[in-house]
Amino acid sequence: MKNTVFILEDDTSICGLIKVALEMNGTDFRAYPTVAEFIKALQEEQPDVALLDIMLPDGSGLDVLQIIKSKYPDVACIMLSALSKEEDKVNGLNLGADDYVSKPFSVLELTARVNAQLRRKQKQCVISVGGIVLNTDSMTAKLNDATLPLNRKEYDLLKYLMENAGKVLSREKILTVVWGYDSGETRTLDNHVARLRKLGVKIETVFGIGYRLNRL
Repeated sequence: MKNTVFILEDDTSICGLIKVALEMNGTDFRAYPTVAEFIKALQEEQPDVALLDIMLPDGSGLDVLQIIKSKYPDVACIMLSALSKEEDKVNGLNLGADDYVSKPFSVLELTARVNAQLRRKQKQCVISVGGIVLNTDSMTAKLNDATLPLNRKEYDLLKYLMENAGKVLSREKILTVVWGYDSGETRTLDNHVARLRKLGVKIETVFGIGYRLNRL
């Protein structure tokens, strides 16, 4: 399965250089010149890595970064920007960026940084919490070596709980990340939690807030 890289960049010459370098490594590369086009593509499919320029004709790559980290936390984000001051880099990293590359940059260096993010994601393809082992590559989960029969949303919910094991997650946050909305209606979430519990997953209810999957 090919790795996928999206880039939000309105400079076609930069996109062309990066495209050649990444596709030589077998990476599926897609370029979007505006925030609107990038967000639309992101809603249909999430890449492994997102390369984000900051100053775009219709918005800021920093806003896109925050959307990605809120709704699609598995996507690694590398900022590409002519804003090269230390405070600019610190701001980007504090907002959730996984890396920050200042323009002008070496395409070879950028390719190496993208590959580093891809290797990191490959190492993280197995998540283990207690007796649960979840494989994000095959999208399967086992509890005490028994495969759990999960539908897609049950898998997504379990994955999010496991990635944040030990943390109390509000119902609103879970709905936003797993379902992509926060309507205030929590019945769907509660039903999915009940289903996971029937399968043996020990999810703790934190009354008035949400849920927590403990590490032990």
